Amino acid sequence: MGVAGALLFPDRIFLGFFLGFFALFSCPLPSLGSIHEYKNGAFIPRSNSFFFHGGSEGLYASEASINSSSSDGKSFIQFDSVTFRRTKDSASMHHDMQSSTGLVEAIILEIQDRDRIGGAFLNSEDICCTPQLHKDKSCKLAEVIIHPNPDNPQWPKRIQTFFDGTNEEATMITQNIPIEKTGMYYLYFMFCDPQLQGLTISGRTVWRNPGGYLPGKMAPLMTFHGFMSLAYLALGLVWFLQFVRFWKDTLQLHYHITAVIALGMCEMAFWFFEYANFNDSGSRPMGITIWAVTFTAVKKTVSRMLLLVVSMGYGVVRPTLGGITSKVILLGVVYFIASEALELVEHLGNINDFSGKARLFLVLPVALLDAVFIVWIFSSLSKTLEKLQVGSNLLLMFDKGSI
Repeated sequence: MGVAGALLFPDRIFLGFFLGFFALFSCPLPSLGSIHEYKNGAFIPRSNSFFFHGGSEGLYASEASINSSSSDGKSFIQFDSVTFRRTKDSASMHHDMQSSTGLVEAIILEIQDRDRIGGAFLNSEDICCTPQLHKDKSCKLAEVIIHPNPDNPQWPKRIQTFFDGTNEEATMITQNIPIEKTGMYYLYFMFCDPQLQGLTISGRTVWRNPGGYLPGKMAPLMTFHGFMSLAYLALGLVWFLQFVRFWKDTLQLHYHITAVIALGMCEMAFWFFEYANFNDSGSRPMGITIWAVTFTAVKKTVSRMLLLVVSMGYGVVRPTLGGITSKVILLGVVYFIASEALELVEHLGNINDFSGKARLFLVLPVALLDAVFIVWIFSSLSKTLEKLQVGSNLLLMFDKGSI
């Protein structure tokens, strides 16, 4: 098979791993996108309040009328089956006939209004209203302090949900909050009553832009991958015509380049369809995403390996790589695994769960392996250029000797 075959399929074990990987993940299971799901999420204490981060997205202003029955052209945040559950001890502190025995608030704000939450404008570090602030008629007791935006008094948005009697659960009313201004929006669930400690949240919220469910920060990616798919198609056509034209003069390297172009074409096409489906449904089918991620990882790996062997002089000053082949393949396999893991977690994990530490843990190996590739490529290129320089000097010497 030679180095050319080894670059694409090093051995049967690797091919078997690839096929098994596809068989395992090709089932169309959904991965969360602009649908933020909460499964018994716990609230975190901060100042004199407790909060749960419900999500953040870039949203464009609605293009259609808010009163329109269709969702096309509308931008909104929808609360769907959001349920709060308190502990039995917390519920037992009240009586069956009591109403409003606990309050949980959903706070939606645009990033420019972030300083309007809490008592900063009242020279207080508290987030929840205190008896003293209530006495001064600055806020309502046991509620989150919100200073309304003078340009839009309805924002930041406050949605209240109350517990009744000794009920352990309280469910938010299903509703859509229309977005009339383009910006970065944050959602927090908060409560001020210490008796509600141990409260958990379940359910989901759906975030939609006028053009679909694709988040604002990802919306340009669908257009980009669509354009790149066409660009790769044009490049592939030109390459194929030249390949056929100079068929007799082709080297094994040309087959590698053809493979990289084909991988890039498939990669961009899969990403375009993945984003298009995400935009239409709000969820990411695991099958399509796995294919897109895998094509990305394979293309990155093969292109780096190709650049490395070319810099070593393969096809130029040496017909084979000899004993270095196994090292190149090993580096490629390790890079593929690290890159695949990073891409999978980024694109298949819950969008609320990918913390900075987890990202660093996965990005660091890929960055180190990229550094290894770069150092190895430039050092090999330097040696190859030296060999070419020596060869040209020898040729010049022989030419002078013949004269």
